[in-house]
Amino acid sequence: MAKLIAAINMTLDGFCDHTAVNPDEEIHDHYTELLRNAGHILYGRKTYQLMEEAWPEIVKNPTGNKSLDDFAIVMDKASKIVFSRTLKHVTWRNSILKNEINKGEILELKEHSTNDLYAGSPGLIVALTQLDMFDEYQICIHPVVVGSGLVLFKDIQERIELELLKTKTFTSGAIILYYQPVKN
Repeated sequence: MAKLIAAINMTLDGFCDHTAVNPDEEIHDHYTELLRNAGHILYGRKTYQLMEEAWPEIVKNPTGNKSLDDFAIVMDKASKIVFSRTLKHVTWRNSILKNEINKGEILELKEHSTNDLYAGSPGLIVALTQLDMFDEYQICIHPVVVGSGLVLFKDIQERIELELLKTKTFTSGAIILYYQPVKN
């Protein structure tokens, strides 16, 4: 059975706006390898639209930066599931639209996938956390303070205990914290 993993970038002061951090080549290479082996990537509307706006264009018109171009190719090829009540359709290659989060469908995805599933949208991460769906959290903390933005876990009402599995440090000073929920 595949794991469902929350994977997101965050500033040192706890904000998770994708536009607030600037991943370098080493971080792009890390996520390229991670997503190359993903069963599916799960997104909410806003993150999906940000990604759709950026990566297919780079596939069509490469930047010349190998890390960025490779990441764009992996993102374009990846199987993407978008959860949105407002989108009517999705046009990006390998994308499927779902109007609501169905716990049973996600459990079925986990059961039938040989590769891990990744959720990369703040709102979706909160919704799936509230449903107790995650097997692991991979939070990449970037060494930047932005002062304001979207707080990842602001709508979580109950305490969730996590166990640190490992860390990965990048040359830039960014660090990924790998946690799993403690099951009581």
